[in-house]
Amino acid sequence: MSLDPINLAAFLGMALVTYLTRIAGLALVGRLNLSLRAQAAFDAIPPAVLIAVIAPSALATGWPETVAALVCGLAATRLPLLGVVAVGVATVVALRMVA
Repeated sequence: MSLDPINLAAFLGMALVTYLTRIAGLALVGRLNLSLRAQAAFDAIPPAVLIAVIAPSALATGWPETVAALVCGLAATRLPLLGVVAVGVATVVALRMVA
């Protein structure tokens, strides 16, 4: 197995850009003076991103994944993002064991 320098450079470049994007978001949000409405919109971003990530899987796979996606959607209204992911994983594992 060999490591192509061009692929390594592309991989490291993409990792750097992703990291800088995350850091820039954290740095900029601390400087914003948000209204209550804007703060509510910012708080809705993590569940919205989670649903956008799991929606294709929910629609293209079997019923256990679809039910787990619905459970994730409900959990996203009450739990932090890590909790939602844990609930979703546990749900899909349990439903796959039943199916």
